[in-house]
Amino acid sequence: MTQTAPTSRLRRPGADHEAEIQARLRKASGQLSGVAGMHADGRYCVDVLDQLSAVSAAVDAVALLVLTDHVNSCVREAIEAGDPEEKVAELLAALRRYVRNH
Repeated sequence: MTQTAPTSRLRRPGADHEAEIQARLRKASGQLSGVAGMHADGRYCVDVLDQLSAVSAAVDAVALLVLTDHVNSCVREAIEAGDPEEKVAELLAALRRYVRNH
């Protein structure tokens, strides 16, 4: 199930890794399409699994970039404003969800 953030919680523009994140997401999407084609073509199961592992690693790399940008912007701003508790709790909850789903 996908959760969407309310409009008051939009990502800040100009993130350090914006272009790299978009490029990596496009690449991962292409990889996943390729894996779907492999499966549809009846390719060897282990080959399909190896490619799924590569897609998963690509998505994890994107998640790390998103996390880096979040810590360096939203979390840092909250710390500098003297009110880090909510952002830190939110970050830890997001990390728990991400790790739990892996």
